[in-house]
Amino acid sequence: MAYKYIAEAWANPEKSYIKELLRRRLVAWRKQKAVTRVEKPTRLDRARKLGYRAKQGFIIVRVRVRRGGLRKTRPRSGRRPKRMGVKKYKPAKSLRLIAEERAARKFPNLEVLNSYWVGEDGRHKWFEVIMVDPHHPAVLSDPKINWICQSQHKGRVFRGLTSAGKKVRGLRRKGRGAEKMRPSRKAARSK
Repeated sequence: MAYKYIAEAWANPEKSYIKELLRRRLVAWRKQKAVTRVEKPTRLDRARKLGYRAKQGFIIVRVRVRRGGLRKTRPRSGRRPKRMGVKKYKPAKSLRLIAEERAARKFPNLEVLNSYWVGEDGRHKWFEVIMVDPHHPAVLSDPKINWICQSQHKGRVFRGLTSAGKKVRGLRRKGRGAEKMRPSRKAARSK
């Protein structure tokens, strides 16, 4: 029952006790490294909904990602400003997917299960990434999660197979209007 109250508070952080909590937490988080392993999830309700279990083999990693568009370097050679290719370029990945990939690179022996937002300020966004050790006996013997131990799920975050990856690839849509999304935008373009 407690999860309901946690979820309600996080649904609108600006109007609940979370606002003051976040303000104090962000002060500490700014001083930490960009990818930090944490003992337990900040949002327990969200983590459990996305597959987290308080058992061996599950790890939570908090990742800090800069906000805003692409930081494109301005070309040295001359051309008119319109053709510089610097402004108004958007990345093809969400910041959440970038956070998942950075966590996966930091912990190469783990697989990304899912992730969720935990805070932001003017310059950064913070996400917590749920990671699973596919070689841990507790994970191997759990029928709810041992699918991640199979070889086809290796490096799933880098192939856009997590929830954030599928969202960015447009795979949340089905049927009419989504004809160019499958098997991928690139494949549909080359037909």
